[in-house]
Amino acid sequence: MTETAPAPIRLAPGDPAPDFTLPDADGTPVSLADHRGRRVIVYCYPAALTPGCTTQAVDFTAAAGELAEAGLDIIGISPDPPEKLQRFREQEGLGITLVSDPDKRVLTAYGAYGTKKLYGKEVQGVIRSTFVIDAEGRVERAAYNVKATGHVAKLRRDLGLG
Repeated sequence: MTETAPAPIRLAPGDPAPDFTLPDADGTPVSLADHRGRRVIVYCYPAALTPGCTTQAVDFTAAAGELAEAGLDIIGISPDPPEKLQRFREQEGLGITLVSDPDKRVLTAYGAYGTKKLYGKEVQGVIRSTFVIDAEGRVERAAYNVKATGHVAKLRRDLGLG
């Protein structure tokens, strides 16, 4: 790492969750603040319509009812434009909120954008990450470099749901 590259932010339990308002697949603004009073799973993924991200989004959609009953909303964040998110939602039958962060400002605030290893090389990109935000807007759980496959099942177990 060079002297000029800032160390990536890593959120930890108890930290205030960075607030955001981003457009969803229909271009409608979605704010984290709109979910105060409920817990929110914010998950960051590299790209819609790719195999790993599709697996993760389909798994979150399958678990959405159970998670909602447990008081958890789901918001997925990627740098994809709303039009691509709309295609992703329609093509895969997704029932979760997906929002667009093309300038990666929110992804960076969550520590989910930065240097990562891809096929043994260091590259800049979205670091697959998941956060559970409590009803007051604080980070309850933060997981970086999560695996797309099996992650939702692990998260459900960690939350005592399955």
